[in-house]
Amino acid sequence: MINIPEAKIGVVAVSRDCFPESLSVSRREALMAAVREDYPELDVYECPICIVESEIHMVQALEDIKSHGCNALVVYLGNFGPEIAESLLAKHFDGPKMFIAAAEERGDSLLDGRGDAYCGMLNASYNLKLRNVRAYIPEYPVGDAKDCARMIAEFAPIARAVIALSDLKIISFGPRPLNFLACNAPVYQLYQLGVEIEENSELDLFEAFHKHDQDPRIPEVVADMEAELGDGNKKPEILAKLAQYELTLKDWIEEHKGYRKYVAIAGKCWPAFQTQFGFVPCYVNSRLTRQGIPVSCEVDIYGALSEFIGTVVSQDAVTLLDINNTVPKDMFKEDICGKYDDKLENTFMGFHCGNTASDKLAFCEMKYQKIMARSLPIEVTNGTLEGDIAPGDITFFRLQSTADAKLRAYIAQGRVLPVATRSFGSIGVFAIPEMGRFYRHVLIEKNFPHHGAVAFGNHGKALFEVFKYIGVPVEEIGYNQPAGVRYPTENPFA
Repeated sequence: MINIPEAKIGVVAVSRDCFPESLSVSRREALMAAVREDYPELDVYECPICIVESEIHMVQALEDIKSHGCNALVVYLGNFGPEIAESLLAKHFDGPKMFIAAAEERGDSLLDGRGDAYCGMLNASYNLKLRNVRAYIPEYPVGDAKDCARMIAEFAPIARAVIALSDLKIISFGPRPLNFLACNAPVYQLYQLGVEIEENSELDLFEAFHKHDQDPRIPEVVADMEAELGDGNKKPEILAKLAQYELTLKDWIEEHKGYRKYVAIAGKCWPAFQTQFGFVPCYVNSRLTRQGIPVSCEVDIYGALSEFIGTVVSQDAVTLLDINNTVPKDMFKEDICGKYDDKLENTFMGFHCGNTASDKLAFCEMKYQKIMARSLPIEVTNGTLEGDIAPGDITFFRLQSTADAKLRAYIAQGRVLPVATRSFGSIGVFAIPEMGRFYRHVLIEKNFPHHGAVAFGNHGKALFEVFKYIGVPVEEIGYNQPAGVRYPTENPFA
């Protein structure tokens, strides 16, 4: 995929001067061997020039990992560790960082071979707080070589997301449609996250689109669309316009991303888009999202931001769906009850007009948009990608700024059931454990909009850590509480 960063992780081992330096050396070597064996896909650099024991060593290690292009840092406590030097290393490194610590290896080495990194991690955390340094510390940050290698692998998607946000620009077109106050987008928190925002008029986009009339690249894009759609190409007459629009957006990105490396788009798709452009942009949105350029519809800026985070974490296409409608009782009885271990109130349908990538659909057809066609000529509503979302594990999530500019988020893991939706659009039957309670006491109680980002697979653990790292208060990260664990607002007598 394009438009997402790679994390090059520098590993720096540290040592307290009254502990054997050899412990940190041998344990770092074992850690790197485990990383190479278990996670060969990771780009991890071992800082070889020194074990950090002092501030001078800290400067040397910092210069070394910078010179080798590291954009993420792992501080590895091979023994107790030098709390000042190690926290200064994290302070002066410009990028995401993680602290992990070595466990003791053997019961017969607890005299000269004991490192006390379990203790040192406590002092490290205290010093990080003193210096106001953000760092990722795993749930249980102490382990042997293979344990710590796994922690580094789990840090990689978190690091990618933090790196990406610092170089992201969101490009939006037009104000939100009428009656879309729920998708409010206070820009203050975007800037606090390091994200740039470029807001444009639909007229700017319309002008750019017509500058691409007869673009010589259109036939090549049309051919690619035809190959992707296959028998699902139900509106071939609209492909040239869709290809023109795709080229318009891609050229706009290149001309407007400025000094930023990564881009997400919050686009307009109604009410005047169809009549003026002569199509709907859903299929193009799905194609760009599949390539790694998330495009939210209805000018949902925080939806685009959420999609981008999910893309970087999962290294896969995501989608943006309405938490849309209930599953009818008769359909639940016929297709779900007794076949899957879900209650009716924990199922729902996630839907959008047609913005989900084709490879995330069980089947697809590019056709007209049914809702819009109720009040407009069908020919101006062509361009939506319809199909049932492929069954499998998913993570439903969103990062949002409240109207008074406070960050808030939610994460819920579940799955798409292999159940025919009997409906239209990009749509699936979702089942999330305790969804009924989550819907009431997180989504409604915390005033989240109806749009949610969907990552394919279980990515809740990484997303939770990303949200923590970028400054979302832990109490403002909602998730689906298991049965028996009450929400603060939940009626205890219900």
